[in-house]
Amino acid sequence: MDHTTLDAIDVHVHVEIDRHGHLSLPEDFLEASAQYFGADHRAPTMAEIADYYRQRRIGAVVFTVDIESATGHPALSNEEIAEAAGQHSDVLIPFASIDPAKGAAGARRFRELVTGHGMRGLKFHPSVQNFAPNDGSAYPLLEVAQELGVPALFHTGQTGIGAGMPGGGGIKLGLSNPMLLDEVAVEFPDLTIIMAHPSFPWQDEALAVATHKPNVYIDLSGWSPKYFPPQLVRYANSLLQDKVLFGSDYPLITPDRWMSDFAKLDIKPHVRQKIIKDNAVRVLGLEENK
Repeated sequence: MDHTTLDAIDVHVHVEIDRHGHLSLPEDFLEASAQYFGADHRAPTMAEIADYYRQRRIGAVVFTVDIESATGHPALSNEEIAEAAGQHSDVLIPFASIDPAKGAAGARRFRELVTGHGMRGLKFHPSVQNFAPNDGSAYPLLEVAQELGVPALFHTGQTGIGAGMPGGGGIKLGLSNPMLLDEVAVEFPDLTIIMAHPSFPWQDEALAVATHKPNVYIDLSGWSPKYFPPQLVRYANSLLQDKVLFGSDYPLITPDRWMSDFAKLDIKPHVRQKIIKDNAVRVLGLEENK
C-alpha cells in the first residue's frame, strides 16, 4: 500500500460475509446490532468494501471475529480475507481473527497467516468471544503478534452485538473493560495494543491505560464523534494526540458520517491530520511498506 495516495486510514472495518454468503455472526445477532446502531444494515462483500473506500481515498483495516467456541457459529475464512485484501492492496489491510479457545493450534495458524498470507494484525472481541484479555487464554496468540511486530486490536466497552436480546445474547460486557488490557500491556510491553471504541462506561479507564502504557492506543470507531465524551476529545487533542486513530465501524457506521461529524469537533488542525491518517501510518508500519 502506498499511503501517500490516501487521505485517511480507517482502522476498524468489519467483514461480515464470505464469497459463499456465510455471515460472520448468527442472523439474530446481526439484526440486533443493526437495530442498535439504527443502521440500514447490509453486509458488503470484500470487493464492495474496497470499491467504497477507494472512491473516498481511504485505506481500511478489515477483519472478521472468530466466535466459534462461544456460539458454535463457524468463522469466516481468514485466508479468504487475506486473499481478497491482497487483490485490493491499494486500500485494504487485513487483520486476522482467531478464537483464543483454539490455543496453541490457533497460535500456529496465526503465525502462518502473518508470514504466509500477509495478515497485518490480530482482532479480538472479548465479550463476544467470552474470554478476559488478562486470563491467559489469548497469550499464545499475543506472543506471536509481539514477536512478529503486528498490532492486536481489542474491542472495549459496551457492544451493540446482543443488545436488546434476552440476556444480551449471553454476552458479558465486563470482559471488555479496558482495565483488563493494562495487565496485558505489562505482560507484552513490545506489543502494540489498540483499544477499539470510546469505552463506555469506562472511558476514563481507557484514557488512563493509554496515557500510562506507551504501547497502548485508542481507535475512535463505533460512535459518531458528536457523541464523544468531553474528556476523550480533550485527551485526543492534547496528551494522546499521537495515540488516537480514526475508525468507523463500517458498515454499521460509515466513514462519511464519521468524517462529517468529526469535522465539527474543536480539534487542532495538526492533531486532526494525526488522527485521520498519520498515527495509523506509524502504528501499522506503512512507512516502511510504501
